[in-house]
Amino acid sequence: MAEKRIFTYDQALATLPRVRQLTQGAVRQIEALYNQVGSREEGESRRAELEQVSQQIVRLWTDRITALGCEVKGLWLVDWDSGHGYYCWRYPEPSITHFHGYEEGFAGRVPIV
Repeated sequence: MAEKRIFTYDQALATLPRVRQLTQGAVRQIEALYNQVGSREEGESRRAELEQVSQQIVRLWTDRITALGCEVKGLWLVDWDSGHGYYCWRYPEPSITHFHGYEEGFAGRVPIV
């Protein structure tokens, strides 16, 4: 696991293209996995396999995001520690436009002005 990293807003923005690339790749992998299921019955019969593969994709995505020094706070939800709280991004948002304190979490997000 990467050591705790503090980001300025500009540093967070500089990592966003890589975070977005990793996230889009993982989302597409999961979409492709489920798109190959031909029917509801097939989906039901393969449920355990599909969930296992999905979890592997998410785990790899989490590892890659945390290796950048970011924090994964939920599915496709990434935070950058500012030292005062978090810059917050959720796929597919176009940029990092929100911030929240350490205690508030995603529900307490406020726009960055």
